Amino acid sequence: MEQYLVVIVALALILGMLLGYFVKQLVANREIQRTRNEAQRLLDEAQIKHNDLVRAAREEAIKLGNAAEAESKERRLEIQRIEKRVNQKEEALERKVEGVERRERDLENQKKNLEKTTAELQSIREKQLAKLESISGTSSQEARELLFQELRQEVEEQASQQVRVWEAKIQEEASDRVQNILAAAIQRCATDVVSETTVSAVPLPSDEMKGRLIGREGRNIRALEQATGVDLIIDDTPEAVTVSSFDPIRREVARLALGKLILDGRIHPARIKEVVDKTKAEVEATVRSEGEKAAYEAGVAGLHPELIKLLGQLKFRTSYGQSVLIHSLEVSHLAGMLASEIGTNPRIAKKAGLLHDIGKAVDHEVEGPHALIGADLAKQWDRHADVAQAIAEHHGEAATSSVLGFIVSAADAISGSRPGARRESLEQYLKRVRDLEDIATDFPGVDKSFAIQAGREVRVMVKPDRVDDLTAVRLARDISKKIEESLTYPGQIKVVVIRETTAVDYAK
Repeated sequence: MEQYLVVIVALALILGMLLGYFVKQLVANREIQRTRNEAQRLLDEAQIKHNDLVRAAREEAIKLGNAAEAESKERRLEIQRIEKRVNQKEEALERKVEGVERRERDLENQKKNLEKTTAELQSIREKQLAKLESISGTSSQEARELLFQELRQEVEEQASQQVRVWEAKIQEEASDRVQNILAAAIQRCATDVVSETTVSAVPLPSDEMKGRLIGREGRNIRALEQATGVDLIIDDTPEAVTVSSFDPIRREVARLALGKLILDGRIHPARIKEVVDKTKAEVEATVRSEGEKAAYEAGVAGLHPELIKLLGQLKFRTSYGQSVLIHSLEVSHLAGMLASEIGTNPRIAKKAGLLHDIGKAVDHEVEGPHALIGADLAKQWDRHADVAQAIAEHHGEAATSSVLGFIVSAADAISGSRPGARRESLEQYLKRVRDLEDIATDFPGVDKSFAIQAGREVRVMVKPDRVDDLTAVRLARDISKKIEESLTYPGQIKVVVIRETTAVDYAK
């Protein structure tokens, strides 16, 4: 019984497997058939699209062909029109060429006739000229030269007369114009007439303080002189000490430091060094502040910090008792006003006027005239070449060639010569001028000498029969050396030797 059951189960399994295979085969056949149908459908759609595209391409090709044919036809018509115009222009050009050739033939004939006529006239002119020469007894060349000389002399006389008239008129107009400009500038510049002086004497509370300043074996005064770089003069002047130095900044530091030490009462080398260092810092701050203040008052912006510093140092520099910083401010205002009067840039003129004496801040350290020193400083720290040129020109150290140089020179002269600007007594001024003229007159061959420009220049007139050109050069150098050895003066003095020869004749 069990054997039959096993067989039945096995048969059932085999039947199930066969049945499953047939079912799977049936499903696969259906899927294949469905895929074939889908592929056929896609092929049909692709064929339809292909036919549509081919049809559209054929239509587009037909349209393009028609358009190309129309364009080709239009171009053929345009070419035909152009050829027609070219043919017309060629015909017109041929007609013009024929006309030009005809005119050239006419001109050639006229030229031949003209040459023939000219030759006839020349022959007649030569005959007449020969007849005139025989009558007058003078050749044509001589007559031409005589006529030319007379005409030239007449023209030169008329031209010289007209030039003199113009010169007189221009000089008169220029003089009036200059007077108006200077008067307007001076009236617009309102400045104090009181000059400033630099105090170089320090008052003492008592004469006992002199001994304390000197110290044991002079150690205090040596320490103070070494720290400040000045000379202290302690003499018989009651209750006062004199500070001597060519450097105004050092002199100011020493003066202030002495005042602080006297008030403090503690005077010894260590304290002296401490007070001098603090005073130097204070003076440097004051210098910067005064420089910035001067630039602001003058309306000059954008100055280099080094120029600001040098400008502030001018507060402690004097010339003939006149504060150089106040003088520079005054020159700046005057230069700006003069520039505005004549139509020049007043901003540049103000800067040149403010910096014109900047060289005096370092002229005790650098050799040379302060104008040239200031010009070098301006070239180094300012981008305006006109400013440096005007600074160099304002005292005549360089040839004045720019309008700005004339403006600064005029403003400097106005500021230095106005009433109350300087404190030089009339007696001292006249004595210095007389000494200059006497020194120059003592040399052999000198006829006359004149001190001009407030004693800054000496004009020496020599006798031309005793002094030649080379001797005049040596004479100028010798006079300059004699002035340097004999006189004490600020700045520099220009010596000009003039040798003049005059020729005189009389027309009778």
